[in-house]
Amino acid sequence: MKGRIDAPQDRGCLVGICFFFLGLGTLLPWNFFMTASLYFQGRLNTTEWSNGTMVVRKEYYFNNWMTLLSQLPLLVFTLLNSFLYQRISAAMRIAGSLVFILLLFIFTAVLVKVPMEEDRFFSITMATIWFINSFGAVLQGSLFGLVGLLPQKYSTVFMSGQGLAGTFAAIAMLLAIASDADSETAALGYFITPCVGTLVTLFSYLLLPRLEFAQYYLNKGSKYEADTTDELLKERSTVENGKLNGHANGTVTSQPTMDGSAAEAEREPAPDGPEHAFLSMEQVEKGQAKASVLEVFKKIWVMAFCVTFVFTVTLSVFPAVTADVRTSFPGKWERFFISVCCFLIFNINDWFGRTVTTLICWPRKESRLFPVLVVSRVVFIPLLMLCNVQSRSFLPVYFSHDAAFSVIMALFSLSSGYFVCLSMSYAPQLVEPKDAETAGALMTFFLALGLSMGAALSFPLRALV
Repeated sequence: MKGRIDAPQDRGCLVGICFFFLGLGTLLPWNFFMTASLYFQGRLNTTEWSNGTMVVRKEYYFNNWMTLLSQLPLLVFTLLNSFLYQRISAAMRIAGSLVFILLLFIFTAVLVKVPMEEDRFFSITMATIWFINSFGAVLQGSLFGLVGLLPQKYSTVFMSGQGLAGTFAAIAMLLAIASDADSETAALGYFITPCVGTLVTLFSYLLLPRLEFAQYYLNKGSKYEADTTDELLKERSTVENGKLNGHANGTVTSQPTMDGSAAEAEREPAPDGPEHAFLSMEQVEKGQAKASVLEVFKKIWVMAFCVTFVFTVTLSVFPAVTADVRTSFPGKWERFFISVCCFLIFNINDWFGRTVTTLICWPRKESRLFPVLVVSRVVFIPLLMLCNVQSRSFLPVYFSHDAAFSVIMALFSLSSGYFVCLSMSYAPQLVEPKDAETAGALMTFFLALGLSMGAALSFPLRALV
């Protein structure tokens, strides 16, 4: 057997920094289009005078469609990933997706300066959202598989980067609003920002193979399989040679019995003899057999339900309902209200909720309290629908003050990030190490399912307000 090689150190935390930027890059498409809802609504929801009152010429429900067309690709490509993994290398999937995301961000930035009729602009924007999030889904699925090869803390770092993507987009929008530039120039600067972010993400991925720590873990799987194969072949050779030598040199005594059968005398094999080698080989082969998808699902179904339910609740009202909340203090603050109280508060607290799991993991994965707390988040749906959402048709306003909306959003987002990160981290711990990759793939599917269900649910919930 070969001696164990100690893992190298992550010098300067460069691998952690790279995966942080990779996590950030996976959610740039979703966050930058979502946070720019005011820009898109300004170009789409043009007004006209009718019977002496100003009305919207046509309601496009941008936030609802943007959410749905952003999350459906994640669900579709999660299902297709098994086919993509077999036919396209990881390097091609990750680097290629980042290049196409960069090109689509550049296209969106150019579109800012192109005057266009509303229906056509809406169609082109929706197509862009679909394709950029399709590449984002391939990128995210591939990177989840990649980071799963490293120690657990790197998965937390990766998800923290994802959580910070929204904060990055919200700050970029605030800077664009606060600038003295005209609206077109401000929007152009806003969409150039994710182009730079995507380039940094691509550079981070290209840097990984050059870092010794990343090389050790990313190549460990293939090296382990090769070493195991060599060892098994050697053990088989030992078994065969041992059997031949045993037949040639071994002495077997037999004694006739009353019924005429021969009883073989007992012979104790040596501890390192061929029989021991054969048994060891069988144990190694048996130990490497992966459990079926159904067997893995039976062990992680609670975590799968939790991550699905968390995202269903979150996406059902954010941003379709929350982005239509209006401030109770009109004036200059009105320009910043949604960017601060909706997007910035949500993303900062979502990131904090994800990050705090490195210090606090409560409830434990075996606790029945965990799914109970996850289900209790459903209370945020009516709370946010009863805020000062405009325009509204049915429900009254109970929380008109900005502070009430901000507090609800903070708790809503903090619990979302916290329970999502715990669910994704707990699931691989509930199975054998050899099944951790299968558990991660299943959790990614249920994550996508929750996002899609929440996006679909946002249509009737927004109509109920």
